Amino acid sequence: MQLPDFRVLDMSIARARIGLSLIALLLLYIDPADGGTFYLSTAVLIALACHFAYGAITYAILRRGGEIPWLPEILTAVDIMFATAIAIVTEGPTSPAYIFFVFAIVAVGSRSGFKETIAATAASVILYLAVIAAPIRGVPNIYWMRAGYLAIAGYLIGFFGSQRARFEVRVRELETRNERHSIARSLHDGYVQALAGVNLRLESCRELLLHDRGADALAEISELQSGVAREYDEVRSYIRTLLDSGEPLTQVNVTGSSETRIHLNASFTARGLVVEQIIHIMLEGMRNTLRHGNARSASIDIREVGASIRIAIDDDGVGFAEAQSPPWTIASRVAQFGGRLSMARDDRAGAHLEIEMPTV
Repeated sequence: MQLPDFRVLDMSIARARIGLSLIALLLLYIDPADGGTFYLSTAVLIALACHFAYGAITYAILRRGGEIPWLPEILTAVDIMFATAIAIVTEGPTSPAYIFFVFAIVAVGSRSGFKETIAATAASVILYLAVIAAPIRGVPNIYWMRAGYLAIAGYLIGFFGSQRARFEVRVRELETRNERHSIARSLHDGYVQALAGVNLRLESCRELLLHDRGADALAEISELQSGVAREYDEVRSYIRTLLDSGEPLTQVNVTGSSETRIHLNASFTARGLVVEQIIHIMLEGMRNTLRHGNARSASIDIREVGASIRIAIDDDGVGFAEAQSPPWTIASRVAQFGGRLSMARDDRAGAHLEIEMPTV
């Protein structure tokens, strides 16, 4: 079972491989059981030097990045081969070969599943047993139980590694469920209640209009508009907190379902808040054209004229009904910044909006 990204883990394993070479070299140098203290045979020195070079080269390759096919499997095989070579040249009462075999198994277990760990363990046990069973350098084959201990260690490493992977999956599931419950509570206790309040106030405006109290209804609508704007800003801030995870977004392939072709031409300079509103106006105009206009083509032209910015949104679709007012979302944004909105009603087909926004 391969996990999706092991670049950081592979770098850590490579550094540990280099450290293992240096520590084993030091311990064998001061080990009095083989040739005396402060002594290293030529074969041992060559084997550990080659292992150190292998670790350094692997680390350099991983630092450069890039994808190398079958790199984990290759490194596992080389680790086991080096452990076997070190077992051949150091087998005795205090041989460090056991640690090199364990390192190879741990490296597999930390990035793979139970089956891969058991396979690496089996290969290590077979090779280690072959080295121990053969009388090398005059050492009798009395250490064959080390292969059994290695098998037990490999099994435990694989078992606990697989249990840890399952535990992490379970933790992620619980975290996801907790986050979903938190979002549901926030939506229910905050924004759903706000929408319910909007509905009640709209009903109040309806009653006022039915009783010919237009001024009171207008005041109520103004307050309602301000409340909706506040809730909109809160929702947007809340969405930003949900998206601010620090993780890269996955790529999504999007294909448009509308055949409408849109031409956009924009060149202007304004304050950040004004630019933001203009972009929202542009998006809303485009969405209206795509969803309701049934147009074959549309154009959005934004240019700076003196101290104002003029926006022209035109399409060749069904247009607006005779008594229909401009889209409320666009009109409210224009009014908020003291702009002007007009609908061109002439012989041209489609919808035609002309907007003028101040630059300051």
